[in-house]
Amino acid sequence: MSEDRTHVQEFFGARAVDWDRKFPGDGPAFTTAVTEFGLRPGDRVLDAGCGTGRAMTALRTAVGPGGTVLGVDLTPEMLAAARRAGRDAEGALLLADVARLPLRDEVLDAVFAAGLIAHLPDPEANLRELARVVRPGGGLALFHPIGRAALAARHGRELTPQDMRAEHNLGPLLSGSGWEMASYADDDDRFLVLAVRRP
Repeated sequence: MSEDRTHVQEFFGARAVDWDRKFPGDGPAFTTAVTEFGLRPGDRVLDAGCGTGRAMTALRTAVGPGGTVLGVDLTPEMLAAARRAGRDAEGALLLADVARLPLRDEVLDAVFAAGLIAHLPDPEANLRELARVVRPGGGLALFHPIGRAALAARHGRELTPQDMRAEHNLGPLLSGSGWEMASYADDDDRFLVLAVRRP
């Protein structure tokens, strides 16, 4: 399911204007996922592949006024939609590729990534890049507001054992890229994997 940079930009760019209207009920799922992530006041968190910024309000609430929220996305149209929705009030929005983040090593406490992993062209290298910018002991949340089976059905596909987000595949992938899986949940109404950055 990995996709190249241009295809991702074209796919999401064409859908950015209507994205939030297409998924109007996802807000509570984002809030719950961010709450379970366990961010603390003052934390510095990256919303990787932030899209229209649907997680940013919950992330700002979690880290408080003394924390840092940075939303990064590859698609200008998605960031424009985030600004129109006022989500730039919750943190900075930056046009950048999560495969090559313009950030120093170990500058963040955590990364929240909603719907991102399926669109990474080189998942192991890209997850390693996310690990690079997070301090040892920091966190990673891989989230989707519906589970793998529901998402596959939405797209007219069947789940296969090769699915990268299956626990038996994702655990080793995370481990090989500097993370250790801490929890795995794949329910009808959400997918949430939490991992910790290894020293």
